[in-house]
Amino acid sequence: MANARAGMAAALALLAAAALCCGTAAAALPRLEHPARNDGTLSLLVVGDWGRGGTHNQSLVAEQMGRVGEKLGIDFVISTGDNFYDNGLKGVDDQAFEESFTDIYTAQSLQKPWYLVLGNHDYRGDALAQLSPVLRKIDSRFICMRSFIVNAEIVDFFFVDTTPFQKKYWTHPGKHHYDWRGVAPRGKYIANLLKDLDEAMQKSTAMWKIVVGHHTMRSVSDHGDTKELLKLLLPVLKENGADFYINGHDHCLEHISSRDSPIQYFTSGGGSKAWRGVFQPNKDKLRFFYDGQGFMSLQLNQEQAQFTFYDVYGNSLYQWSSRKTGHSQPSTYLDDEE
Repeated sequence: MANARAGMAAALALLAAAALCCGTAAAALPRLEHPARNDGTLSLLVVGDWGRGGTHNQSLVAEQMGRVGEKLGIDFVISTGDNFYDNGLKGVDDQAFEESFTDIYTAQSLQKPWYLVLGNHDYRGDALAQLSPVLRKIDSRFICMRSFIVNAEIVDFFFVDTTPFQKKYWTHPGKHHYDWRGVAPRGKYIANLLKDLDEAMQKSTAMWKIVVGHHTMRSVSDHGDTKELLKLLLPVLKENGADFYINGHDHCLEHISSRDSPIQYFTSGGGSKAWRGVFQPNKDKLRFFYDGQGFMSLQLNQEQAQFTFYDVYGNSLYQWSSRKTGHSQPSTYLDDEE
């Protein structure tokens, strides 16, 4: 714990100067309420890296999401970003919104709130369009913000805007243009975000604390680890008892366990184009890796969290569960692997 506090302090101090010199105070993260069911349970699906007008098996993934969603009676869907390829939306009137979202996820079980973060491809277009309430008038399911909290009583989901952390997008964008409106300057934005996140996680009284971002923290696939997140974001998660970090970015399904903390890393980025054919070693414990399309389900109650990965045929590829023996004590997990 002492090492975690030191790491978090170093991460926050690294960016404090940038925030102070700009003289802007941090604001609290927006908080949405999505109560658990009457029996205290919650069920949801997680999909990422999907918006391709139904191509690259996006439609097949959507079909199976509908079937699993009906079977589980899901409460909502989480998107881990890269919602529209290749360059986000052109504006609020871009037909890609309906062609890649409304017209694809048509199953009755998926007519629930979708909580979304932005990915790097989303920032290549009009990022503000995805944040606009205009899109909610077109499809009320679509709830996208940069960073925010969804409180579901037994669990707090902390959605984090991870694209600005990646320095290469700022310094070496190549042929791409990134929409940094409302984000620049980078240092101030990240410092304020980390401060807000730290305060929100400290105040959380939920049994489970789950952080959702687009970029990988740990991964054995194409993009691998994201060094900026390991340096700046991970210490905040460790200090505040985060249970799981869920992301997309790598177009695969994977589960990695931290060797120096109770945190579990889940990648659900198989919403459309996949099969990168890349595997690279990781120092943490790899429990599962699938280099193809698919999605993930998560079922929660006060004592147990169960994750399941599915492929485009609806096959259950992998299931893992974690049980708590005490309130907000990730170190006392008992995990089952199938």
